Amino acid sequence: MDTIQQLLDAFFSFKAYVMLPAIIFIIALAVRLPFKKSLLSTVELAVGFAGVFIAFDFFVANIKPAVEQLMVIRGLEYNVLDVGWPPLAAITWSSPLAALSIPLILFLNIFMLAVGWTRTVYIDLWNYWHFALLGALVMATSGSMVLGLSATLLLAVYCFKLTEWTAPDVERELGLKGVSASPVSVNGIVPYTACINWVFDRIPGFNRLSYNPEKAAISHDVPGADEDGQDSSEKDHSMSWLAFFSEPMVIGVLIGLVLAFAAGYDTKQTLELAVHIAAVMFLLPKSAGLIGEAMMPITHALRAQVERRFPSRKNLVVALDTGFLMSHKSVIVTGLILMVVAVLIALVLPGNRVLPLGDLPNLISVMSISVLMFRGNVIRAVLAGIPVIITFLLISTHLAPLYTELANQTSGFDAEGLGLITAFTDGGHQVRYLLLQLYQGNLWAVGGVVVLVMMMVFTWRRCKALQRR
Repeated sequence: MDTIQQLLDAFFSFKAYVMLPAIIFIIALAVRLPFKKSLLSTVELAVGFAGVFIAFDFFVANIKPAVEQLMVIRGLEYNVLDVGWPPLAAITWSSPLAALSIPLILFLNIFMLAVGWTRTVYIDLWNYWHFALLGALVMATSGSMVLGLSATLLLAVYCFKLTEWTAPDVERELGLKGVSASPVSVNGIVPYTACINWVFDRIPGFNRLSYNPEKAAISHDVPGADEDGQDSSEKDHSMSWLAFFSEPMVIGVLIGLVLAFAAGYDTKQTLELAVHIAAVMFLLPKSAGLIGEAMMPITHALRAQVERRFPSRKNLVVALDTGFLMSHKSVIVTGLILMVVAVLIALVLPGNRVLPLGDLPNLISVMSISVLMFRGNVIRAVLAGIPVIITFLLISTHLAPLYTELANQTSGFDAEGLGLITAFTDGGHQVRYLLLQLYQGNLWAVGGVVVLVMMMVFTWRRCKALQRR
């Protein structure tokens, strides 16, 4: 077991943008994609993911000082530090159940594909830690590896199905067939999104409000006559302003200015922060587009091979990390707006003891699939994101003592001198928290699971309706 754990530690010591492309390259060759095409797609995938990671790191490096300065000048103090997802991943891979989780999840996925219980091909091994984290938490609180592994597999099944049910939204909004997002942090809120969107559709007046940067940019760029027959040049003035404020770069500048002003920055620091955020908003979609382009030939080849071995399994969905979704402007804009909203909510929310920092940019990823389900409507996505942020803050605060205790027992993360630590989004994940409470025997969690299952049924029916169109 020690040898397996050492191999596991070595394997996951690689950056995701190195490890995942290496796995994809092996898969590409296994599904008989030509060697040159496999190599080129792998390099494109690695560069795309590296671009996303670099952009996020640069983003954190710029906004973290501004948020910390905001706390100082407002006289605020929070005793729980948001250090992002790294300590949670370290806790997961140092757990005794981690070595068993990977083969069990792989077997579960293959079994469910074989018997027709899912259409999801979950090749994103890196994000297996999202499942195993729940298992590690259950094992730590119950002392039972069996319960921990059962919780891991239960969350994996949940994610397989939600990945499958969101594929029609990805295809409609991005034109990418047979792929969807893999992380639990993204799929966890999908049933909530499906239900709240149904509510939004039935609010008179509000159901007609829409702000979609993706469509605004497209309508502005397409020359010729519009649907009403009027030449687009006659509308250029009005459309130009809509397109202008639909650019993530422009919104990045505006939010940079607001954040810098709130932090008391001088003119030089203010302008630099605005330009830096704008640069990140430009680079993320470019890198994400490269990921989507690189994965398409591999995805098609993988689906063809799986469907050849399982002739009755059609319309398979390949689960990928969310990097490829960053090419959609509404995803970027929604995430950026919600980052500011999250900081503001954290300042006034009763019971909250954490200020979003390390995990703050992850809001772009967390809300990505939901934005597509809202058909790119930023207004709906931002409003729907407020309850998500509130629950993230309260849950991550509540679980901070447990995360801190486990991190202090983990050699893969140095928590000395940090005090209480947590992760704003991954540490406050609603479904993971609900299942943890269920395994701890809390009766309210039983009712919560019943509600979640009902919401899942609604989401499944929504998916079937989309497929019939």
